Amino acid sequence: MKRFLVLFILAAVWVNLQAQPAKRRTTPTTVAGKGKGATVQKPAEKKSDRAALMFPTSAEMPEDVVWRRDIYRQLDLMKDANAPLYYPVEPHGKDQNLFTYLFRLMLSGRIPAYQYKLDGNESFEEKDKADVKELLDRYSIYYEEKDGKITVPESDIPSPEVTRYYIKESSYFDQRSATYKTRVTALCPVLMRGTDFNDVDAAATPYPLFWMKYDDVASYLSRLPLMASNLNNVTNMTADDYFTLNRYEGKIYKTNNMQGRVLSNYCKNDTAMNAEQARIEQQLADFEKSIWHKELPEDSVDSDELLAKAVKSKRTSKAKVAKASATTDSTQVANEEVAQEPVVEKKAKASARRSESSSSRRSSSSTKTKQPKSSGGSSAPRVSARRQRR
Repeated sequence: MKRFLVLFILAAVWVNLQAQPAKRRTTPTTVAGKGKGATVQKPAEKKSDRAALMFPTSAEMPEDVVWRRDIYRQLDLMKDANAPLYYPVEPHGKDQNLFTYLFRLMLSGRIPAYQYKLDGNESFEEKDKADVKELLDRYSIYYEEKDGKITVPESDIPSPEVTRYYIKESSYFDQRSATYKTRVTALCPVLMRGTDFNDVDAAATPYPLFWMKYDDVASYLSRLPLMASNLNNVTNMTADDYFTLNRYEGKIYKTNNMQGRVLSNYCKNDTAMNAEQARIEQQLADFEKSIWHKELPEDSVDSDELLAKAVKSKRTSKAKVAKASATTDSTQVANEEVAQEPVVEKKAKASARRSESSSSRRSSSSTKTKQPKSSGGSSAPRVSARRQRR
């Protein structure tokens, strides 16, 4: 009996350990180098701090999931849904926007930044880490260097110009927990700069700055409060909650595919782009429904059919407009004819009445003339009456 009890306790402890997420921080390690008694100190891959312990976040996405779809979206911070990431533009007390927060973490060395390559793909390898000083020089961001330490004044942080973000999100099905999730895996702030500095408009040129791995910044985003509503000014949401709950809105501009193409490579115009984005969104929705054996919509079509439908609807709308204009012209003519019909009918009826009245008058006059007059001023009935009296 004791043996079974011990085995049961060990099994419960093992299950509890398996349910715990992996540690989200690393500790410095010392590696003894080979040679003439020299010791090489290997720096930690990630600095040890209390952020991961005080503000825990969700576990990382498993690598052995049975299904996953990686999508890249473009967030416009001028939209109301994405505005919590942009305001306040300049730090106000403890309040600051996302880019100012990430920029300060990057300068302090707490989180690494990775280069944005020409193909737009992210790489979180050691060789692809971005050089902070070279990054500041490339985008003309003023900084001061003293004793090897780089500092940027708050007024020189280009927070007002970062009005766009590129994010990578992964939709996946976890077979262990039988759940379908969508989570952000990477962030990239985009500097929108026109001909002059601080000239942010629709014609500004985008300059993607760097990629950051979301798992590296998740514990820090849990400490960044956001005001997510204009009606409720209480900062009741953190940046990590904002991304975890998928409160953002962004258009798809790229997907992970074998050809490595973005949507603009094979979408010739805006109509085709919108049709392709709608097709990808519908694919994600259909897959989520198919997991729970729900009926798929009958109108789930591909991008070519959506494009054909869009072109056909545009042609039919033009034909309807032309038909409506022709119909209005014919309707006006018909209305004029209908308006004229009562007048013609009235004239015809009046002429008919006149002819009938004239004919009736003629007939009455003819009957009067044809009646014979009695001679002697007496009629036959009177004569017979007189004879009867006698």
